[in-house]
Amino acid sequence: MIRSSFLGFYLFAIASVPLAAQSEAPENWFNLDLTQDKTAGVGTERVYKELLAGKEGAPVIVAIIDSGVDAGHEDLKDVMWVNPGEIPGNGIDDDKNGYVDDINGWNFIGGKDGRNVGPDNLEVARVYGRLRDKFAKMDTLKLSRKERKEFAQYTELRSEIEGKRANFEQRTAQYGGMLQALERLQQELGEDITEEQLEAYETTDPQLGMMKQILGNAMAEGATVPEIHEELEGAFKYFSDNYEYNWNPDFDARSIVGDDYSNSYERGYGNNDVQGPDAFHGTHVAGIVGAKRGNGLGIDGVADNVRIMSVRAVPNGDERDKDVANAIIYAVDNGAKVVNMSFGKGYSWDKEAVDKAVKYAAKHDVLLVHAAGNSAENNDQSDNFPREAYQREGFLKFLKKKYPNNWLEIGALSWQSDADAVATFSNYGKSAVDIFSPGVDIYSTTPGNQYRDASGTSMASPVTAGVAALIRSYFPELKAKEVKEIILTSGTEQGARMVKLPGSETMVRFDSLSESGAIVNAFEAVKLAQKETGRPGGVLANGKIPRA
Repeated sequence: MIRSSFLGFYLFAIASVPLAAQSEAPENWFNLDLTQDKTAGVGTERVYKELLAGKEGAPVIVAIIDSGVDAGHEDLKDVMWVNPGEIPGNGIDDDKNGYVDDINGWNFIGGKDGRNVGPDNLEVARVYGRLRDKFAKMDTLKLSRKERKEFAQYTELRSEIEGKRANFEQRTAQYGGMLQALERLQQELGEDITEEQLEAYETTDPQLGMMKQILGNAMAEGATVPEIHEELEGAFKYFSDNYEYNWNPDFDARSIVGDDYSNSYERGYGNNDVQGPDAFHGTHVAGIVGAKRGNGLGIDGVADNVRIMSVRAVPNGDERDKDVANAIIYAVDNGAKVVNMSFGKGYSWDKEAVDKAVKYAAKHDVLLVHAAGNSAENNDQSDNFPREAYQREGFLKFLKKKYPNNWLEIGALSWQSDADAVATFSNYGKSAVDIFSPGVDIYSTTPGNQYRDASGTSMASPVTAGVAALIRSYFPELKAKEVKEIILTSGTEQGARMVKLPGSETMVRFDSLSESGAIVNAFEAVKLAQKETGRPGGVLANGKIPRA
């Protein structure tokens, strides 16, 4: 499920550079540097000015596994990956990779007929539906030990899902009624109702009377009627989508795809529509990584020599393990060296398939960067899939084996300089989260040549993926595991700095929230890469690495 549509500081122990209190995020803050800009970004601009000036990087393919990317966006069209082996629109798999006309990537949640999955249910609803159907046909008094465990899970999930659906049904009706009342008022008084019109309006209809009061209070605080209408539409859609799709175990969007869903290792399904019906999230993520730098448009992404590959696998709901595994494999097979994965969920349907894909990526030297989640939870104690631990079987199942060193798990930072430095929503974990990166009020690309702020670990992950791509561009000899180690080792350690635990007012040490206890620092990462390789970075005109 996409979990980020509502959503660094320099070395605190030794730098002590004061920051003025700010009421809003500075423009482009995630690319700025604390020492020079007094803003705690990752120092991207400083890297290009001081460490990589006059040097050329090698192109690096970054796969964005997400909701889709607007490949024609003014700030992205020049950096989109174009499959050199395909002839656009001829309906032939020219490069024989199993995917027809995959010009800018592939869509694993679309059908051969061109239709696309928009909303889908959550994995918890799918798990519940499977268990419900199973136990509907069984004598629950004659269950095996394994079945009794499953039945206990089923009864727990039934209570959760029925409670959620009842609440969303009530909220859908509530906000639907409010939206209807507002539209009735607009029909009577005009689209942009004035305060004078509202004050003079009389009605005996209780719904209209309630809406008059709501509008009056909101307008007194500076809101306009169109803004209020947009907010109500958004709320109504959120609650109705949750009721009708996300938490509905009987909703099935998979028929659109037309695959054999029971076969997690099936290949070649889907279509080549890499944007899909709602590409806000994926387009925003793509811009953070690599929106074209220096073109005078919109924003500058972190990495200056990337090719964005869009791999659509995340609906409005929870992504499916089969699609995630295939998306990773597709990215690897088609040349990606960094993969950003800004999604997560609380249940896993087929973790083994994803684990195998992660191993496949490690074997082919591909770095995977994953968002830690936006539930203000400790990932050491709660599930956020995919997660970097294999599940062992048998008597060793209590042990965990971590993924190979090609996985980075990212928490989100705010631009605030005080105790609110860590994003209030960010998941954390001394073992499960590697490092933190800017993820609040990040301004980036959105579909239709637009730009907007968004917050979430979904934004923090591509900042880090951009740093990884930058390193792999200018130091292509470094392996994925070495890039990971450089990012973690060069991070700005926060040590005993006290910050609020996400989701609470409790003060904790920053270094208790992640394994590194640090925040991403691109400037220090490039310096460390220079030290490790013994050269200043860059490639020759023929793409070869110059001698140190």
